[in-house]
Amino acid sequence: MKEKNGRRFGKFNIVDLIIIIVIVLVAIAVVFKFTGGNNASSAATKLTYTVRVDGVQPAVYEDLQKWIPGDKLMASGDILPAQVTAVTAEPHASTATLSTANGTLQLPLQDDLLDLTFTIEADISNTVINELGTQEVRIGKTHIVKTQHFELANGVIQTCEWTEPGAE
Repeated sequence: MKEKNGRRFGKFNIVDLIIIIVIVLVAIAVVFKFTGGNNASSAATKLTYTVRVDGVQPAVYEDLQKWIPGDKLMASGDILPAQVTAVTAEPHASTATLSTANGTLQLPLQDDLLDLTFTIEADISNTVINELGTQEVRIGKTHIVKTQHFELANGVIQTCEWTEPGAE
């Protein structure tokens, strides 16, 4: 079956066959990389977490309430699989401590500010890094609450609760 010039499989020799197999394997690897591979293991886990943002002007709080619940989170211009489901407010307890020879004195600072707590629900596909857009979601991390309609920086994640797929 061997032809002249070392060809064994018609118009292809063994080197040609190896190159074709390598190209096919690389193509399959690229497809798995961009599609997430096995769909059975890529089911999203629901993550519900809270973010506290301190020192917000009352007018900002009043205005952002019209977008909640349901305002979608964003990152780098993309809509994320997450939304703000609730927000609560409490007075901001901001004081400065001044030590004197007679003891300490607590001085209130801008007492009209609010501390907001946002409840956010997200679908996370990788629970190892808990990445949502460009931010990792972990208790104690700083977090920007950025939606289609508002953005508040310097929040701190207070709680996280994961619900496995199918466990609802």
